[in-house]
Amino acid sequence: MNSISGHEVVFRGFNIATMDPNSAEIKCELSGEPLGGLTQQLEYGTLNGTAIGVEGGKIKWLALERELDRNGLTFAQTVNGEGKLLTPGLIDCHSHLVFGGNRASEWERRLNGCSYEEIAKQGGGILSTVSATRAATEEELFQAASKRIKSLLAEGVTTIEIKSGYGLDLDSELKMLRVANRLGSEFPVSVEATLLAAHAVAPEFQGNPDGFIQHVCDSIIPQSAESCSAVDAFCETIAFNLAQTERVFERAKQFGLNIKVHAEQLSHTGAAALAANMGAISADHLEFLSDHDCATLGRHGTVATLLPGAFYCLNEKQKPPISALRENQVPIAIATDSNPGSSPVLSLLLMGNMACNLFGLTPCEAVAGMTINAAKALQLDQTIGSITKGKQADFATWHVHSPAELVYSIGGNPSAGVYKLGERTQF
Repeated sequence: MNSISGHEVVFRGFNIATMDPNSAEIKCELSGEPLGGLTQQLEYGTLNGTAIGVEGGKIKWLALERELDRNGLTFAQTVNGEGKLLTPGLIDCHSHLVFGGNRASEWERRLNGCSYEEIAKQGGGILSTVSATRAATEEELFQAASKRIKSLLAEGVTTIEIKSGYGLDLDSELKMLRVANRLGSEFPVSVEATLLAAHAVAPEFQGNPDGFIQHVCDSIIPQSAESCSAVDAFCETIAFNLAQTERVFERAKQFGLNIKVHAEQLSHTGAAALAANMGAISADHLEFLSDHDCATLGRHGTVATLLPGAFYCLNEKQKPPISALRENQVPIAIATDSNPGSSPVLSLLLMGNMACNLFGLTPCEAVAGMTINAAKALQLDQTIGSITKGKQADFATWHVHSPAELVYSIGGNPSAGVYKLGERTQF
């Protein structure tokens, strides 16, 4: 059983929140004793007096610190937590981090009494971001997004999903995807790029949404398939209908891409159930989700990704059906939805707090929503999202003792250090 070689980097002296639902069954690499016997908070998978061995960027073993000491083992490097909290690296599973310009002036005008419809008629709204994104060079988009992503990385994020959707033509969508993937290459973060060409009707196709969807299916998806891992669509009265959304998903699946959906945000469309029945890995927003939809998501294992930033910024009143999601055992994830229009958010921890205070999640559900369930929303839960032997050594360490403290405070940053593949990040 003992696979300890001495070449590992060892993390010890931490209060570890594994976020592994099977943490009570984890055994010490040396003695075979269940580490769960030391668990103080089973819901977080908390382990005290436990060390983590990391080699080759992965978690190689977990063992009781006293057993390491008793055997006189030494290691290549030891990181001593001195009682700090260690969690899996945070995962932002829904963002629109790459875009040109901003919409602060429109936000100010709305607060001064100008309606969204009036602003849209004057060239505002999403089409103003489309115009700015098309006009921006690839380097300009990269530099702007770099500033945003640094804020998230400083707060413990080690994996992020970034959507396109502000180009709405082939060249601009590809440009956004290239920027997203470049962020993953130049920063210590894993990036999952998602194609969201079906975000709004492109200016060239105004009045002809079916024609635009045909263009998305015939041109944009086929030529973007190698640059993304998933395809998303916005199904809503102000965007695309069920039939159009289904066409996008069918085309995406022909290229072996995962599907996701913006659904039930402003009204009930049935898009979440459609997506789940088609094998979607997540359905996002979900304020108008029905109890029947919750059962469908639960049956198919589709993750419900909640976006409290958009709920807050749009001053929405309808809350997601948390009780029904729980009853149907639907995994709940939380994300920033970082975007220039409805959620100009750069703090995932703040979203955890809002998910508790606005939606009624428990602190444990919120932390799970930023770790293991966020990993499920990206179909990455076999490699990240919990402190589990064999998974990537993506860790966030914190100047707090209890996991609940991560979503208790508003403002500030309790990060004590972030580790990607076992190495402390610098950016």
